[in-house]
Amino acid sequence: MLDVKKLVGLGDQLFSNRGTLLSLWQEIGENFYPERADFTVRRTIGDDYAGNLTTSYPILVRRELGDQISSMLRPRGQDWMGITIEREERLDTAGKQFLEYATGVQKRAMYDRVSQFVRATKEGDHDFASFGQCVISVESDQKNVALLFRCWHLRDVAWCETYNGSIGDIHRNWNPDARTLVRTFGRERMHAEVLKMLDKDPYGKVKCRHIVLPIDYYEGDQKFRTPFVSIYIDIEHQHVISESGSWSPIYCIPRWQTVSGSQYAYSPAAVAGLPDARLLQAMTLTLLEAGEQAVRPPMIATKEAIRGDVAVYAGGITWVDAQYDERLGEVLRPITQDKSGLPFGMDVSEEKKAMLSQAFYLNKLSLPPADREMTAFETSQRIQEYIRNALPLFEPMEHEYNGALCEMAFDELMRNNAFGPPQDIPQSLRGEKVRFKFESPLHQAIERQKGQKFIESKGLIMEAMQIDPASVALVDSRKALREALEGIGVPAAWMRDEAAVEQHAAQLAQQQQAEQVIATATQGAIAAQEAGKAGQALESIA
Repeated sequence: MLDVKKLVGLGDQLFSNRGTLLSLWQEIGENFYPERADFTVRRTIGDDYAGNLTTSYPILVRRELGDQISSMLRPRGQDWMGITIEREERLDTAGKQFLEYATGVQKRAMYDRVSQFVRATKEGDHDFASFGQCVISVESDQKNVALLFRCWHLRDVAWCETYNGSIGDIHRNWNPDARTLVRTFGRERMHAEVLKMLDKDPYGKVKCRHIVLPIDYYEGDQKFRTPFVSIYIDIEHQHVISESGSWSPIYCIPRWQTVSGSQYAYSPAAVAGLPDARLLQAMTLTLLEAGEQAVRPPMIATKEAIRGDVAVYAGGITWVDAQYDERLGEVLRPITQDKSGLPFGMDVSEEKKAMLSQAFYLNKLSLPPADREMTAFETSQRIQEYIRNALPLFEPMEHEYNGALCEMAFDELMRNNAFGPPQDIPQSLRGEKVRFKFESPLHQAIERQKGQKFIESKGLIMEAMQIDPASVALVDSRKALREALEGIGVPAAWMRDEAAVEQHAAQLAQQQQAEQVIATATQGAIAAQEAGKAGQALESIA
């Protein structure tokens, strides 16, 4: 029997242990992501999210990085993902063609409007850029027969790690209204009080919790044969709404930069940029006040000479006592101010903006344009430098974020036979572990190096053949060309398999041999004809 009270208590402990982390996330949100800054406070729809800020620049750099994650790692106009297997050397052409077909099926399923993939990943991208992690659920929407992606607030989700550092228990607080809860699970699974609420207050909130446990941590009846168990609990009434086995952890939680001793990650961009963001806000306020004083300086007025209020606005009139003697000094004059510090303050402000751009990797997102024509070697070295600079940004995103999302979506589609009957899977794919490869600026740079290396090796071989003609046999040109074509993104459907290439090569060899035989025979016939003519000439002379 499932101990509901104990299970809810374990989740409460996880939420309680990260209380100070919520304060950090709140401050990061207030400086970089004010729309999400409701970790320790509750916002209303009409709140001025950025009302506490004096400059929007920290928000803009976060927005730029968050937008770039999707545009660079998941560009809609490109095939940004591809399905392959761990041991790619075992793939034949049939396997490659099936994987390309499966990639198309999965991409259409993920970008189906019902799946909400774009919305969930857009929200997740900005959580990832700001807080170093996000929580996206990947499930099957049984009502619409489609995948369903949803991004959840980090405030509402807590988790722990297993012995190997992977994510273990996942607890998510959920406050649906009574009508949504009943429509999701059905009336028969609801507590009696929820059914009463459905009639009296259908939009009233019900405090619930969704818990996903690895099967090893599950203490209920051992009736499931799946790796995970999914449990929905009505916390207010200590009532189990649903308890079912799950083949996946349901929640994809990519983590950017982790530190030992904590199951929660950090955004290196926000950690590096938070001090500069605080300073920039303070400096901007000071510069705004100084600028206002420069254009509307404080005034000095003679007390008894001014009659009424001082009107320092456009078109205002300040009345002065007619008996006042101007030789005693101006009745109203601005205070003399030293404005020499304003340019220095502006320079420091621009420096802080540049530091924020660097903190959020905005200087690493594209290959700098070349200022002159470069050789192939210089170009390859420049690409290598770009890869070294971009690795800290792209590598964890591809493996932890894109990779995990795509693998969970693939498994869900495979269980629903979205790729066709299992017997249609080519033999070279059966029993193999699927993995995903991605098209990103980083991978494009890495893969396209094969094409560059092929061109470089061709030049070296041509140079070596001038010394030793046998050097041409040193490189398997067919294999090198095949990998170079794959590296530049040539589809597998365009390429013949190795058996067909060998057959074609054999046909070419036979054709060349036949042509050589014909040429030899032709030359022999011509030689015989010439010899016959020569013999006739000799006979005529004799």
